[in-house]
Amino acid sequence: MTEEHDIADSAAEPAGPTHSGFVALIGPTNAGKSTLLNRLVGAKVSIVSHKVQTTRAIVRGIATHNNAQIVFMDTPGIFKPRRRLDRAMVTSAWGGAKDADIIMLLIDSERGLRGDAEKILEGLKDVPQRKILALNKIDRVKREDLLALASAANEKIAFDETFMISAENGSGCDDVMDYLAKTLPEGPWYYPEDQISDLPMRQLAAEITREKLFLRLHQELPYASHVETESWEERKDGSVRIEQVIYVERDSQKKIALGKNGEAIKAISTASRKELSQILEQTVHLFLFVKVRENWGDDPERFREMGLEFPRG
Repeated sequence: MTEEHDIADSAAEPAGPTHSGFVALIGPTNAGKSTLLNRLVGAKVSIVSHKVQTTRAIVRGIATHNNAQIVFMDTPGIFKPRRRLDRAMVTSAWGGAKDADIIMLLIDSERGLRGDAEKILEGLKDVPQRKILALNKIDRVKREDLLALASAANEKIAFDETFMISAENGSGCDDVMDYLAKTLPEGPWYYPEDQISDLPMRQLAAEITREKLFLRLHQELPYASHVETESWEERKDGSVRIEQVIYVERDSQKKIALGKNGEAIKAISTASRKELSQILEQTVHLFLFVKVRENWGDDPERFREMGLEFPRG
């Protein structure tokens, strides 16, 4: 598989009428959107970590269910923006919602409607698309509390349907897929049957490394770090050589990313290389470099690399 390929293979559509459309997954940060996307698609297409705002741009995951092709858009968590990058992410999330056929609001059942969830409900009132509610992490909350939460949310917005799910163990997810498959409009599929994402491989590779970076250092490394795939070389022996750069804003952050005697960067590289080898089904030679780029969060080129619009002003 080369870097020019998306995660795809061509295949024919099924016989009979087909349905297709876009479903935007929106919600507060750490509601479980990326975990749910990976669950519904049946493969990893979006990175997951405990760090808030892990997803920065819209990631599309493509699932087929019955005769329907469902294109999920995993949007950045919606929160009160403080920096330019925050504003770009929130704008991207709302833009994804407005481009979708169906909006699925994902709420963490443990946190309920506090904070950002309440603001998102207010913002959804003026959005005309069909809206469904998914209460996540139901295995951690009493049934009566779930029913009260569903009732409170539906008092604010009359959702077309409410689902109680666990993105972690898959509970209730088949019901969501059944509903979407029959509700999306009739029409041809947008992608080949075997394609599960529209993310180019070099971008997915950068995201995988960023996930490993967050998982290893999420308490120590500030949010302001970014990974780019700078080179991708398919070698004659069937392996691939990948060079990536981790950008941080200060020398002190570079020391954290490298770790004592380079231990942190070695662990991050090993974890990323193993996962990329599984995804690509070929040997991966991964080389990571850490560079200081002050105020990269104000650099339009970095925003373009992430698939975000650069907010002016």
